[in-house]
Amino acid sequence: MTNRVAPSSKPVQKTFLHRTISASVAEELRRRIVDGEFQAGFQLRQEALAVEFGVSRIPVREALMQLEAEGLVKIHPHRGAIVSALSPQEVEELFELRALLEPRLLKASAPQLSEDDYRRLRGILKEYSSELHAMQVSRWGELNREFHMVLYQHAGQPRSLAIVANLLQECDRHTRLQLALTDGRARAEAEHDELLRLCIDGDIAAACKLLRTHIEGAGKSLLKYIHEHQKDPEAAESA
Repeated sequence: MTNRVAPSSKPVQKTFLHRTISASVAEELRRRIVDGEFQAGFQLRQEALAVEFGVSRIPVREALMQLEAEGLVKIHPHRGAIVSALSPQEVEELFELRALLEPRLLKASAPQLSEDDYRRLRGILKEYSSELHAMQVSRWGELNREFHMVLYQHAGQPRSLAIVANLLQECDRHTRLQLALTDGRARAEAEHDELLRLCIDGDIAAACKLLRTHIEGAGKSLLKYIHEHQKDPEAAESA
């Protein structure tokens, strides 16, 4: 009988450690982009980032590839990674997709929401309201994404849910900037409250209709902001 020797776990441990480093770098770069520290068109240099984080270039490169998949950066063959800018056409497409997918997810998920889910949703909106009034911009996107994802979590449509999560991520920093500099905060707060109330009351059709209006309104407001403040996003990336 041949004795089988168990393979060493060290390579696996090294892989896990490497992935953890890459994920940590991606998380910090994502935070800086979303918070506006790295503006559209800013060049992310692998060598400088590796030195700053005290890591090799490999996890930095993998982190940048992850951010590219999320739509936060664009990697060019000869220029490296550039913080991406949303063009009006991209914004329109993103919000059209959201308006198409999210009401479908809500329709499937809302009847399955439990009292525990509603307690969590109320807590999110309470914190969201507090952060809005305190102008704590860094938390708006995270709380908004959490609220929407909890609403849709029971839809039983994992692919659509993953797409929506990515769409929310792509719009995050631009939406936060738009909320901070326009009058969209009061509307966002009121519509979130009404959306939750309709779901609790079991008026799913009205909730889905409001959700579509909510998404389309946010998209139009963001488009208006981009037209007024971001005249040439492609020029920003090529600067």
